[in-house]
Amino acid sequence: MAVDSTRTVSAGRSQQCGNSLQQTLKLTRLVHKESVDLIKTYRASQGELSEVFCKVSINNVPDPNISGLEPSERIVSIYTHIQAFLPHLKRVYDQQTDLQLPTSPLLTQLYSVSTRSRSLAALVNSFYQSVFPNLPVPEPAGGPTTLPPPQNVFQQKVYGCVVLKTYKELLSNVSRELRTLKNKVCRRRIQMNTFFF
Repeated sequence: MAVDSTRTVSAGRSQQCGNSLQQTLKLTRLVHKESVDLIKTYRASQGELSEVFCKVSINNVPDPNISGLEPSERIVSIYTHIQAFLPHLKRVYDQQTDLQLPTSPLLTQLYSVSTRSRSLAALVNSFYQSVFPNLPVPEPAGGPTTLPPPQNVFQQKVYGCVVLKTYKELLSNVSRELRTLKNKVCRRRIQMNTFFF
């Protein structure tokens, strides 16, 4: 009898873990889809040379690659990477506010992606804390990413495109990572719970 109730509890926890991860993955996919549309709108709204803007490489944009060996480290990496992009997305929004008409669809899309990205960071954080309640969420390594110094219009357009392209790449990596983590993290909890009881 005791074993049965334990299994129910651990299965419930695993299901909760799966649901939480599924919700995070769903939002990641949505933001990724929006970021693809956003890049198209961005290019269309930058006037001539928009193709050139997106081919230039610059340094001070966060890295889109997830790092860490353990599942806990990889979830933290996802969280800190999304967090690192938030000030960059805000900077792009602020710059484009000066360059676009207030009615520009680009501003609406930028605002939407930024808002959803903050929600995504919060979801990843709460998922991490539910799966690893005893591990604190570390601060981003190396502190917050530095934003570029004041830029001329050409540099702003380049920076915006690079930020959006790199962020889209990050979301693609996050999506792949969350699918992999589902089996590692949620299933492992069942085994651990059963083992402890």
